[in-house]
Amino acid sequence: MAGRVIVHLDMDAFYAAVEQRDRPELVGRPVIIGGPVRRGVVSTASYEARVFGVRSAMPMAEALRRCPDGVYLPVDMPRYVEASRGIMEVFHRFSPAVEPLSLDEAFLDMTGCETLFGPPDVLARALKDAVSEAVRLTCSVGVASNKFVAKVASDLHKPDGITIVPAGTEAAFLAPLPIGRLWGVGPKTAERLQRLGLVTIADIAAADPANLRARLGSLGDHVARLALGLDDRPVSPDGERKSVGSEETLAVDVSGREGVERLLRDHADRVARHLRGSGLKACGVRVKVRYTKGFVLATRDGRAGAPFDDSATLFREACRLLPRLELDRPMRLVGVAAFDLQESGQAAQGDLFAASGDEMRSERVSRVEHAVDALRERFGDVVARAARVPRDRSRDG
Repeated sequence: MAGRVIVHLDMDAFYAAVEQRDRPELVGRPVIIGGPVRRGVVSTASYEARVFGVRSAMPMAEALRRCPDGVYLPVDMPRYVEASRGIMEVFHRFSPAVEPLSLDEAFLDMTGCETLFGPPDVLARALKDAVSEAVRLTCSVGVASNKFVAKVASDLHKPDGITIVPAGTEAAFLAPLPIGRLWGVGPKTAERLQRLGLVTIADIAAADPANLRARLGSLGDHVARLALGLDDRPVSPDGERKSVGSEETLAVDVSGREGVERLLRDHADRVARHLRGSGLKACGVRVKVRYTKGFVLATRDGRAGAPFDDSATLFREACRLLPRLELDRPMRLVGVAAFDLQESGQAAQGDLFAASGDEMRSERVSRVEHAVDALRERFGDVVARAARVPRDRSRDG
């Protein structure tokens, strides 16, 4: 499997499985975990209960109607959290890059680990066996070149299944599946797409992207990429602070530094405003572009000299990264992100000594932009950046 090796593991009917593990008399019986029968909803149903049509998020009263002989139990979160800790410990033995999605599922980036654990099918079996040995529970595993396909794969052969999607077969793997498998396509969006004759993921992959964009807005670009099996998001390890970003898929391609800088200016304003509104500062800057030909994604990272929350610093540092990109190629997406975040009040090493010229300038601009935020909060968006205000040429000297 060339390129990235991304694993998605999902425990099978987790809450109910923990109950059946700890109470052997429940094995083989329909177990439903949830809130009070009169007003609650189902959190998890064992596979024996699912035969009766009981599903997560179903009203408990409806579950009782469908499965009157089931075993109904309240949520015992401390026990489930304890089991989850054991599961996550196993995951971290296999990879330092573990991104938990909940107590019972996670992504692992296993790229380059084949020499340690073997090919994907052997790796998947080793993970399952390690989880079973540690917590006496089963899980289902999907292995693919990206997160979206791995997650879809893990769900296909539940419970206790393994699904491997070799690199290069992502689109063919997804093609026969219903459009509801695409992230972001809920029941209402699915209904709209079905009215257009788009029923399977293959239908979305074959559709005109411009038509999807016209019908769905930015979601159209999103589902078009997923339908082709394209997803370049990294696995974000737990404990790692998330980034704040802004990007745009363009109606008309852009090329050249001037056009890219114009777009980055607006994105930098949005990101910096979000940082200040969240009480955060950033130390890292990332520029992201997607080239039109081949949908190739390119990102470049850099670090500022000190934590910042102002758009001027973000824009300046982003522009410093541009020479590392091929700006003469047509691009259909441009964006910027701030990462390595910290609370605004957190002390930084650079604050202990005399600030550099850039740091002092950033601090001054930050104070100004905080003041502008306060004006906007009170009066609305009445303040504009001078660079964007048209000049009155009649007054030029």
